[in-house]
Amino acid sequence: MDEIAIGIDLGTSYSCVSIIENGAPLVIPNALGERTHASVVSFLEDGKVLVGNGAKRNIITNAESTVYSAKRLIGRYYFSDEVRKAQAVMPYKIVEGENNSVRIQIRESLYSLPEISALVLKEMKAIVEKHVGHSVSKAVVTVPAYFNDNQRQATKDAGRIAGLEVLRILNEPTAAALSYGFGKDLSQRIAVYDLGGGTFDMSILEIGNDVFEVLSTAGDTYLGGDDFDDRIMTWLGDRFLSETGIDLRLNKYCLQMLKEAAEKAKIDVGRDGVANIHVEAICQDPSGNRLDLIATLQESEFNRMMMDLVQRTFKVCDEALQSARMAASDLDAVILVGGPTRLPIVRTSVKHYFQKDPMTGIDPDEVVAMGAALQARSLLESKGEHFLLDVTPLTLRVGTVGGYTDSMIEKNTPIPIERSKTYTTNRDAQEKVKIQVYQGESNKSAECELLGEFEFSGFRVAERGDVRIEVTFEIDPNGIVNVTAADLETGQQTTCAIRLNSGLSEKMIQAAQAKNAATVLSDGAAA
Repeated sequence: MDEIAIGIDLGTSYSCVSIIENGAPLVIPNALGERTHASVVSFLEDGKVLVGNGAKRNIITNAESTVYSAKRLIGRYYFSDEVRKAQAVMPYKIVEGENNSVRIQIRESLYSLPEISALVLKEMKAIVEKHVGHSVSKAVVTVPAYFNDNQRQATKDAGRIAGLEVLRILNEPTAAALSYGFGKDLSQRIAVYDLGGGTFDMSILEIGNDVFEVLSTAGDTYLGGDDFDDRIMTWLGDRFLSETGIDLRLNKYCLQMLKEAAEKAKIDVGRDGVANIHVEAICQDPSGNRLDLIATLQESEFNRMMMDLVQRTFKVCDEALQSARMAASDLDAVILVGGPTRLPIVRTSVKHYFQKDPMTGIDPDEVVAMGAALQARSLLESKGEHFLLDVTPLTLRVGTVGGYTDSMIEKNTPIPIERSKTYTTNRDAQEKVKIQVYQGESNKSAECELLGEFEFSGFRVAERGDVRIEVTFEIDPNGIVNVTAADLETGQQTTCAIRLNSGLSEKMIQAAQAKNAATVLSDGAAA
């Protein structure tokens, strides 16, 4: 029995899993023949857990115990803007955990975001195991190129909790490029335009002799198909309010029905050019009469509603091209990734921006998982390092005095990489220093994201500036950061793997693994 490793596209809205079979990537469907699976986890009253498309149907009927769009929260601080936004609209309860981390409260139980994502990964693992007839334990899991270190570490933790050895955390656009070009002896410069459910990424890659080199990447982690849905929800909610005096958004049950109607309308407009929206008995008026939501959304009105969101993607494209020192005319091909790229307004706008037709014949929902499977197979055969050259998406910085930061590794630097700089103490008789690690493009710490911090002590106590401390940043092939502080005089050093925002210690991960192993996944067909 040949060992296999699986490729998993862990998406905000939908996930997909693939393996290499007969030398080519193959997307594995579940028992119902579904090739993509909603990234939704529903906790049932009987203790079982439903994952996937069956769980999505519970968003309305079991709203407070059904978790979706977890990827938008994974690896974030509790006080972040994204968490505050989620708390305002999500029917499930989002609470604070240790170290300012985020927890989901389901009845009397608390779950970390890696635990929620682990249940989706466990489902992907089970789908493959049913197909091949034996257990699998190794995987490559993809993330948005613009995910920061905390989000990558939290995703890797999710894989471990699910019982997977994560061979690599791979950027989604890079995975898409692998799927597009691997084994085809291409020599091209390509753009990967990746508009997912919750995030947007743009990457420029150069392909030659099966070497895939990322030249630059840029992204927006607050822009995706969910935002398109929100626009339609606002439009529908405002119309209903003006017609009836009732604001559907004030009731979380009605809000979920509104969200479901908005997502369906987006798909219908993209496919048919018009959406006829009809939700029966969405609410009751003060007299107890049931009211229906009825509306028609034409493509022209939809396009006006969404154009500024589409235009925001091209600001990111501008940034990626500038970083690569290229113009759109220098590109040989444009690959579209993510379900929202099926929308005509997106495809037409992409064609206009790049002055060329995007590639057709590539399934935007499956291309990332297939690329992850190619990378998984390659790493299993110990050949992966030879053809994939990725970059770090954000500048890594160390905090300095006065609320400022000093750049250590610039964004779009090829990884893996190690860089060191020497600093001195800033006051007399100093016994310890605090090493603060940031990601971002500003020299002001308040405008960057704090990844983590640790204290370094044990060096010689001396006058200000006399003690020299070398700080070393290392980024591994997964894009995860390790930081070392060393006293150059004594050799004393402290190493810290920056993983504070994941909120999971090794002990907590082991406890989550045990809980996950005991979780009974319900049959999606029964929901």
